[in-house]
Amino acid sequence: MEEKLETVSNLFEGKEIRSIWDSQSEEYYFSVVDVISALTGSERPRKYWNDLKMKLTQEGSQLSEKIGQLKMKSKKDGKSYLTDVLDTKGILRLIESVSSPKAEPFKIWLAKVGSERIDEVFDPEVAINRAINLYRKKGFDDVWIEKRLKSILDRNKLTDVWKENGIKKPLEYAILTNEIYKTWSGMKSQEYKSFKGIRKESLRDNMNDLEVLLTDIGETATRELAKEHKPYGLKQNREIAKRGGQIAKNTRDDLEKELGKSIVTPNNNLNIKYLDENKEIENKC
Repeated sequence: MEEKLETVSNLFEGKEIRSIWDSQSEEYYFSVVDVISALTGSERPRKYWNDLKMKLTQEGSQLSEKIGQLKMKSKKDGKSYLTDVLDTKGILRLIESVSSPKAEPFKIWLAKVGSERIDEVFDPEVAINRAINLYRKKGFDDVWIEKRLKSILDRNKLTDVWKENGIKKPLEYAILTNEIYKTWSGMKSQEYKSFKGIRKESLRDNMNDLEVLLTDIGETATRELAKEHKPYGLKQNREIAKRGGQIAKNTRDDLEKELGKSIVTPNNNLNIKYLDENKEIENKC
């Protein structure tokens, strides 16, 4: 079975787009010159990009502010050089700035995606159906999908309680979530992802049934404790999240004692395997 990594690279059939994964920001960064070469077919993609970059800067485009530089291995001599890069959003905006017949299919695709998202605003069921179809394509059965959708609702119930209790910033939500994970599994969310060999993919989508169960127990216990004790602010909510995670940890200890093995495993549901920090993959099946 062949499955390509679902990133911007999928759009450029037959073209190598160098990219680097940043585990801190959980983002891919793509070589701008490679994208320009694929879009324009120019024999001098660097010059094309330098001219375009100058134009974007003169026009005051926000895209020019998003350009970074990372070391990437050259296709010519195999040595690493600083290369202009953009994240996924930046690359999609870059496509819109390129005047080339080869860029038109990408612009049509972007317009189609934008239209679909607008349709979802008017009819949220469209978004739900899209999610269900995506999960089916990934091989999940309807029973699993039903449980997954319920877990999303339950997660929203928890974040609603946190919001009522003074939690506002995305970083604060991440801290509280990590407190639950760390307490019952011994790992923060990003550490858990690394343990399972995944990157941008959903952690819960790559858990086994018992791992999901323990996550649900930790989050549900935290929600009910927060509703009962009404903590306010990050410090108090963090203590409650730790207590909720401990309830899941107690359940884990009891289960593992009976099973005689660890519930937490490095297994995931991917059909690909990341080989190193550069976006290099091999098929697993």
